[in-house]
Amino acid sequence: MRILQPVLTGLVSAVVGYASAFAIVLAGLRAVGADSRQAASGLLALCAGIAIAAAVLSVRYRMPIAIAWSTPGAALLVATGHVAGGYPAAVGAFAVCGVLTVLAGIVPWLARGVAAIPGPVAAAMLAGVLVPLCTAPIRAMAEVPLLAGPVTLTWAVLMRYARRWAIAGALAAAVAGLAISGTAFPAASLRPDPVFTMPAVTLPALVGIALPLFLVTMAGQNVPGAAVLSTYGYSVPLRGALVTTGLVSTAAAPFGGHAVNLAAITAALTAGPDAHPDPARRWIATLALGAGQLALGLGAAFATALVVASPPVLVTAVAGLALLPALASSLAGAFTGPDLREAAAVTFVVTASATSIAGIGSAFWGLIAGSLALLLTRRRTASRPPEPPAPPTEPAPRAQTVPAHST
Repeated sequence: MRILQPVLTGLVSAVVGYASAFAIVLAGLRAVGADSRQAASGLLALCAGIAIAAAVLSVRYRMPIAIAWSTPGAALLVATGHVAGGYPAAVGAFAVCGVLTVLAGIVPWLARGVAAIPGPVAAAMLAGVLVPLCTAPIRAMAEVPLLAGPVTLTWAVLMRYARRWAIAGALAAAVAGLAISGTAFPAASLRPDPVFTMPAVTLPALVGIALPLFLVTMAGQNVPGAAVLSTYGYSVPLRGALVTTGLVSTAAAPFGGHAVNLAAITAALTAGPDAHPDPARRWIATLALGAGQLALGLGAAFATALVVASPPVLVTAVAGLALLPALASSLAGAFTGPDLREAAAVTFVVTASATSIAGIGSAFWGLIAGSLALLLTRRRTASRPPEPPAPPTEPAPRAQTVPAHST
């Protein structure tokens, strides 16, 4: 049983990770212009990339280095929408993001530059990206209450009693509701169908997708993923992990894969004692995680057909429920320090507006606006005259005591 324990943990992690976020990935790819075949190809490319990166890193370092797709990055694609150059330009931005990840592992100053972005500003940008998705369950309750009601109720009950399966249960409730309502599901082949798209390079896509995608993936996935592993006593080979995931992301980009990175949530499943009592044997769980993701990726065409047949607001609602914990974490990180609170608020508001300017999405403008606000507030603080020191207070007179032997 001890031999099967890490394998079962890895397979469960694969199912949980796939079910909780594949709808977000497909919604993001379709938002930037992918058709159903291209979106299915992107999901397949991401699953194959996870399997390859997990196998390379787990076998090379004998550590449970869990790999996942960038869920915040997929949410960013939903918020960004169409860019100049269409889907080929988005694919080009995916490839550039992969190259930047490789460079972050090779060139120390690039990683330090990402780390120099104040944490609250980065968290506020991510929160602004997530807000439109996380409000989707409310819109779904208003537009399709008979479908959204059971989905939300299932999610709420499982969040209380079986948190790990909350999103998978919500997805199952959505499928059951669609079947009961008589929705016709189109036939879909289980045969892998990778679709190659020649990448194109446009400035709006580079600024509006590639750079924000790189930043949210680093801040929302790679950094937390490394932190989770360190809490279980593993010294993460960050350079090797970034180079490997960056190369895999670059190779997956022409087939629609937006980003592959360190896992943050499933990392806790495969690196903890539930995977295996012996920390030296837990790497097997991440190997099984990659194999499970690859197997699930073979059904990408069926998953895409399911999403296409569903009301768009219902798909977005399931994605929004999955992202609520990430939104809560981002908001908590954005408004912690009082010195950066105003800059974080500006970043959050501009990003959440989902307004494109000059064909560039709001995530980039939110980062720019937050950085300017940070510069202004710091100058204001520096130019403020120091308050005069408070006058010293005289000590209270000491009470005179009468000697004990005095008369």
